[in-house]
Amino acid sequence: MGSIQTHVRNKLVAGALAAIPVAVTAFILWYLDAKARALFDIRYPVLGLVVAVSGLYLLGLFITSLVGRWILTATDAVLGHIPGLRALYQSWKQMAFSPEGDEGIFARVVLVPDETGRMRMMGFSTRKPIEGDSETLCVFVPGSPNPTSGRLYFVRARDCLTLDLPARVAFKVLISGGNYVPEQIGKQLAGLRSEAGAPPLGGGAASSHAREP
Repeated sequence: MGSIQTHVRNKLVAGALAAIPVAVTAFILWYLDAKARALFDIRYPVLGLVVAVSGLYLLGLFITSLVGRWILTATDAVLGHIPGLRALYQSWKQMAFSPEGDEGIFARVVLVPDETGRMRMMGFSTRKPIEGDSETLCVFVPGSPNPTSGRLYFVRARDCLTLDLPARVAFKVLISGGNYVPEQIGKQLAGLRSEAGAPPLGGGAASSHAREP
């Protein structure tokens, strides 16, 4: 009876993990279509989605143009000097993706040691150290499979292993609960063990207690 319950539970979890991305995507598409049709008084379904996607595309073209960049820079300067609004604006700016993907807390994917120093946690970090300490980085470590919440760590820059992965791939790893792990992560972790002189996994009890630098 226990094996049946375990089988059912595992299949339900697998089904939920497969359904969540589809359901979220479908909801976002439905929401955009409904709002666009209501805004422009469009009667036909799906046509509102086309209008919304076209609008986002045109907005992307504008903000990546010379004029758009100038306006964004001017807006950033104005909002950054308004008392009360400045802190809120800066916080949301750090959470946002820039068109080039080189700003904000999700600028790069890193692996940082856990509290024991024996394992690594996947997180996101800016490309700049914190103000006042050039050797410390701010790292956000999200939860898995729900990456919308997590913990914030202040980690020494030398302890951060930067992964050559885009943020969207890292989110895929987190949401999958480890069912999807790119080969690049395994290669970099294997390189760490080689540098530390630790034997490969399966080489004895010592391998499970080897500390990474």
